[in-house]
Amino acid sequence: MTASVEELKKILGASRVLTDSESLKIYGLDWTRYYEPNPTAIVFPQTTAEVQNLVQWSLKTKTPLVPSGGRTGLSSGAVATNREVVVSFERMNKILDFNSADQTLTCEAGVITQTVQEYALEKGFYFPVDFASKGSSQIGGNIATNAGGVKVLRYGLMRNWVTGLKVVTGRGEIIEFNKALVKNASGYDLMQLFIGSEGTLGFVTEAILRVTQIPLPLQVMLFGVPDLDSIMKIYEKAKRALPLTAFEMFSELALKYVLAQSNMPRPMPTTHPYYVLVEGEKITTAANESFFKLFEDCVHAGWVSDGIISQTDTQFKEIWSLRENVAESVSPHSPYKNDISVRVSVVPEFIRETDSLLSKNYPDFEVVWFGHIGDGNLHISILKPQAWDKQKFYSACRKVDDILYSTIQKYAGSISAEHGVGLAKKAFLHYTKSKEEINYMKLIKNQFDPENILNPGKIF
Repeated sequence: MTASVEELKKILGASRVLTDSESLKIYGLDWTRYYEPNPTAIVFPQTTAEVQNLVQWSLKTKTPLVPSGGRTGLSSGAVATNREVVVSFERMNKILDFNSADQTLTCEAGVITQTVQEYALEKGFYFPVDFASKGSSQIGGNIATNAGGVKVLRYGLMRNWVTGLKVVTGRGEIIEFNKALVKNASGYDLMQLFIGSEGTLGFVTEAILRVTQIPLPLQVMLFGVPDLDSIMKIYEKAKRALPLTAFEMFSELALKYVLAQSNMPRPMPTTHPYYVLVEGEKITTAANESFFKLFEDCVHAGWVSDGIISQTDTQFKEIWSLRENVAESVSPHSPYKNDISVRVSVVPEFIRETDSLLSKNYPDFEVVWFGHIGDGNLHISILKPQAWDKQKFYSACRKVDDILYSTIQKYAGSISAEHGVGLAKKAFLHYTKSKEEINYMKLIKNQFDPENILNPGKIF
């Protein structure tokens, strides 16, 4: 590999090719920690042409490439385990164009999500794809996994905000898709294949993103809820009563860990099995009154035991932090994380059945539930018992996967809602996709990447 690394240095320059052990470890992993990173080198292209040169080098040397963005994924989609070269997009971080008439923003793949949000606001517009990792996730990674987040209920997924892509395929070709057209009925929409493809068909180098009007002032409420069925009753009523922008849920166990980490006071005097966060726009004075009426009606119906409504910006942020800090608060406990989805209508039944199976088979496990319940996306974190070593816990969790994914299959759900399949979930893809679907996916992969050099071994 010494000769190949020297060739990489000729393509990019020595300063943009790293082979030291610390860099290999950092850039060879995402947020999952179940695989040992083992890349050959990390490279930092700055242009689409350089990405194309890297792919052509890869084809010549038969060296696979793994794309790397903010590395915030939870499915090992950006993990390099087999001497691959990691292609980091962090230096492709420029916003290239803004068009107020088209309401579009063109940027490179390595631009941070929060940077796009802030730039749009400066221009008087709004980019609504939003999640806890927005400060480190990159647009290219968001596109590769079709990212969701906390605003999907109102604004949809990442694919709803992509209106053009520039990609380098596994054949070394540069293709531009759609070019910001609103209407384009000219055959197959190949651009959509790349959104959610996890870098297995081509590497996104530039994206044209839609932006929209800045929302009106937002109101957020937090409800203490006595049972799972009440959550869905609140949701159905809130959808009719309010201009909803988010509907989130977390358990008392999740709240316990958030409060322990942050030293914040408990939001309500008593504990509740579940908590629901409801956010909506305050369109009119009457709409603002609707928030209070929703709370009163839900209390009267017995669906809500207690609640708080934000009165200041500080309270607004504090309420949201209770939900957004769940993942971070359980991190010290070596959580085995899963990101799944089912139809909104079956969420309570699914959680009950899964909880029952886990408590029966693994009574030592603490199971933390939270998620974007308004779109059926649930996050489940299983915490490692203190007395268990890492390998014992990991082995048990792989058995938990069979329980969890079999239940997901029963409810016609998905093994991955937001983070992709990667390495972590490839063995379980058949719980979500039929044999015929998987075969067609492989055929598409072969057309765009016939030598299997782009993120090989991911998805299937």
